[in-house]
Amino acid sequence: MRFHAGGMSLYPLFANLNQRPVLVVGGGAVGERKVAALRKTGAVIMVVAPRITANLQAWAKAGFICHIPEAFHESRLDRVWLVVAATDDRALNQRIAAEAWRRCIFVNVVDDVALSSFQVPALVDRSPLMIAISTGGAAPAFARLIRERIESLLDASLGPLTDLVARYRIRIRTRIPDTARRRRFFERLFHGPVAGLLRQGQALRAARALIGALRDLHDEKTAGSVALVGAGPGDPGLLTLNALRSINEADVILHDRLVSAEVLALARRDAELVDVGKQSGAAPISQQAIHALLLEHASQGKRVVRLKGGDPFLFGRGGEELEFLRAHGIAFDVVPGITAAMACAAYAGIPLTHRDYAQSVRFLTAHSREGVHALAQQDLADAAQTLAVYMGVGLLSEIRDHLLAHGRSATTPFALVENGSRPEQRIIRGELDQLPELARTHQVQSPALLIVGTVAALADRLHWYGQAPLGGTTDIARDLRAA
Repeated sequence: MRFHAGGMSLYPLFANLNQRPVLVVGGGAVGERKVAALRKTGAVIMVVAPRITANLQAWAKAGFICHIPEAFHESRLDRVWLVVAATDDRALNQRIAAEAWRRCIFVNVVDDVALSSFQVPALVDRSPLMIAISTGGAAPAFARLIRERIESLLDASLGPLTDLVARYRIRIRTRIPDTARRRRFFERLFHGPVAGLLRQGQALRAARALIGALRDLHDEKTAGSVALVGAGPGDPGLLTLNALRSINEADVILHDRLVSAEVLALARRDAELVDVGKQSGAAPISQQAIHALLLEHASQGKRVVRLKGGDPFLFGRGGEELEFLRAHGIAFDVVPGITAAMACAAYAGIPLTHRDYAQSVRFLTAHSREGVHALAQQDLADAAQTLAVYMGVGLLSEIRDHLLAHGRSATTPFALVENGSRPEQRIIRGELDQLPELARTHQVQSPALLIVGTVAALADRLHWYGQAPLGGTTDIARDLRAA
């Protein structure tokens, strides 16, 4: 008997095993994993093994599988469609494989490519859409890594979208007999409002939108939309999967100054990138001008991403932009991002709350119509509360004086996290009364987040990313005792 040689080309296929008998030999953890996957196919599963796991026992008791509590015998291969050898006995696995080959039955021997006539691929499941990845058994770990990358690009709405298209497939083919026009129609479904409604969990409205698109084929102009997307603090690895998808699909990206070049590099090469960042000392781009750009591009039928550093709903004026879009009838959705306070604190080794030292955290901005004096005054003196101050680099003297005037101790630890989560991240540490002087000494520049509170001192020993904190003379033990 000759088994196939490694490196042979494989013929990809998807097997319909519904109500077809499948044999799994082996009742340990590996066998259980194989059975769990096979159960999703509707196969009639027989497990041959003297002993089986607790889960397999439960499935057998519930009637999901048939357990045959005996050693493997060749007769068990009669009338099965495929067999999985999942034992830890190589000689037994060889015997199972040889018998399966002799009977022209597909066989998979777990972790043994040479004995197998098929391999189980890594799977991206967006049922009924399925994507299989295989290295032919050469490097299964690579297949899993590639699957993870593909998973990040394909959101969960693709399954319902595929189902929806399947329900209307005949009507679509009848209404659009021309192949090229039909392809463009499917592209609009994939990128347009139908898919967007499914992402929002609005299946009925999505179906109505598809029917409407079929009815109005004479007007093939795609409706525009805006996605309000949080880009996080800068590290592209902190983007959410939905944020990555939105960036990949965008025709136009209106981005803030704080969005990193690494994040912008993820956009399509043909996407239009428009810098609408407001930078101190430069001619400002008004919020009204940004509104006008959103309306202009969306009205042209484009997929627009309004890309903001951090989270768009936290000091990002995202609410104002959505109110404008709603007033002008522009479809939109929102993709949250990791806000600067969460990211900068985490990358600096500062827990914003800590059971022993800080029971609450307050997010504040020094950039408002009233400036520093708009900072809420209540509880500013509470040593058990962490303060995270956004957009305060140009007002550090005023912030210090304001906090001291409202009861914060001069020895309260602070941390200034500059370029948090980026390769050039720096942490400036010290006590509150030193804040503006240390910032000047180290030439701190925006973007930088100010963290005030006892927990800021923990950066001295818990930092893990980039350089060790600069400055700080705070006695950590003293401050923790005082807390």
